[in-house]
Amino acid sequence: MTYRLSVQRMILGRRLKDFFAATAFARQRPAEVFPVVVYRHNSLIRRKLGNVDLHLQENKAVSLGIAAPLVNSVVLQPGETFSFWQLVGSCTKAKGYREGLVINHGRPDSGIGGGLCQFTNLLHWMVLHSELTVVEHHHHGDLDLFPDFNRQIPFGSGTSIIYNYLDYRVRNDTDQAYQFLVSTTDEHLCGELRAERAQDVKFHIREEDAYFHESGGNVYRHNKVVRLTRDKRTGLVTSTEQIIENNALVAYDRALINAPILEAPPSSQRDQTREPVSAQVDS
Repeated sequence: MTYRLSVQRMILGRRLKDFFAATAFARQRPAEVFPVVVYRHNSLIRRKLGNVDLHLQENKAVSLGIAAPLVNSVVLQPGETFSFWQLVGSCTKAKGYREGLVINHGRPDSGIGGGLCQFTNLLHWMVLHSELTVVEHHHHGDLDLFPDFNRQIPFGSGTSIIYNYLDYRVRNDTDQAYQFLVSTTDEHLCGELRAERAQDVKFHIREEDAYFHESGGNVYRHNKVVRLTRDKRTGLVTSTEQIIENNALVAYDRALINAPILEAPPSSQRDQTREPVSAQVDS
């Protein structure tokens, strides 16, 4: 009872905050489709996630199929904010949502609407390839819960959402409108981010400094996710931005790691081979 009251307090708090902030949320969903594809990506719905019950994957497919039309074709006008929960609303059995995978206190669990973070993962990955501004993003890279299975994007670049106080929000600070197109097939959650005209720059997301290492009897996964901005006219990289750095505790059997496990982070190994600090002081 105490937990439920706490959750309801958080939900009410977010509603009040949004009401008094008077944020202009994206809600228009015109029938026409914007002409320019900024980025498209398909995300595999059913993935092998350790020992997670496969029926949770099937339930996730149902929940994604319910949520996708609620976001599909929404237009984000200049000055507006996209809010996932403002469009999708609460996930209940009455609406047809089923129990799917959720993370509860660092462990896999089940809950109504579980698995919808895959939806915001897709949206976030597309947004990172655009000039839109991410204004709310909750990271869940402290734990590496499942071994890699057909991974398409860098580890730790996803999102975490809980209705409605952990949201995924994007603001349009540009001078043109953008549009999200999302749908589901039997196998994939499909997404396109479109715009009225082509962007002047192109973005590339890559993983750097990726490795597994041991510390205190545990294995950790480290990487950095970096975004490069390239001018389309000149082809030159105009900026490099580190989006996130992860050092996540591996929560599955190390035998499932398909990479070397270092005895220590590379930086620590380099430090051990350096000359004493006193010998490096400038004369």
